[in-house]
Amino acid sequence: MSNNIVIAIDGYSSCGKSTLAKALAQKLHFIYVDSGAMYRAVTLYFLRHAVDLNDHEEIAEALKNIHLNFHSRDYQTHITLNDEEVSDEIRQMPVSDNVSGVSALREVRHEMVKQQQRMGKSKNIVMDGRDIGTTVFPDAPLKIFMTADPKVRAERRFKELHEKNPDITLEEVFENIAHRDYLDTTRVESPLVRAKDAIILDNTNMTPDEQLDFALDKVNPLLS
Repeated sequence: MSNNIVIAIDGYSSCGKSTLAKALAQKLHFIYVDSGAMYRAVTLYFLRHAVDLNDHEEIAEALKNIHLNFHSRDYQTHITLNDEEVSDEIRQMPVSDNVSGVSALREVRHEMVKQQQRMGKSKNIVMDGRDIGTTVFPDAPLKIFMTADPKVRAERRFKELHEKNPDITLEEVFENIAHRDYLDTTRVESPLVRAKDAIILDNTNMTPDEQLDFALDKVNPLLS
């Protein structure tokens, strides 16, 4: 058994999971692993190479050619896809519109889970995603499940996207979030569900600092 601490943060899209996970990792001097970015990077690769999502052999072959890495720069975590920096591109709407479909694929989830579990064997990590506390690290000592009002989530995401894509509308973002919620919660492979021992964090009316204080209060007993 490993003595490393794994903090699993799950929840709906655009709930601020990565914002909390990054802040928590920085405060604790843990490694932050953005599992969502991993699925987005795979989606980007599939879109670029027109991978047929119904062709299991083609999917398996494509996954052999995908190498993902995380690195820190300016206190930010960046992801590379086959040594190419893709942190910004994976946040654009084409990827957002397709990531739930790609991440529902059994082959993709199994490969990403293997990579994520390897990361948790040698380091103290904070990892956020959809199935971290249920599938990837079911024995994690701290699991947080984040949620927020869908309208608030859409407004937050819209502000984030509008700076880089002025033509986007709030309605588009809201529909994208609603669609992803449906796909994430109804997929066969590792659906989004709250682990029985996960602590619920509804951040509809909370600031990032308040969320960090909430999480630190739950982490402190593990460090003593």
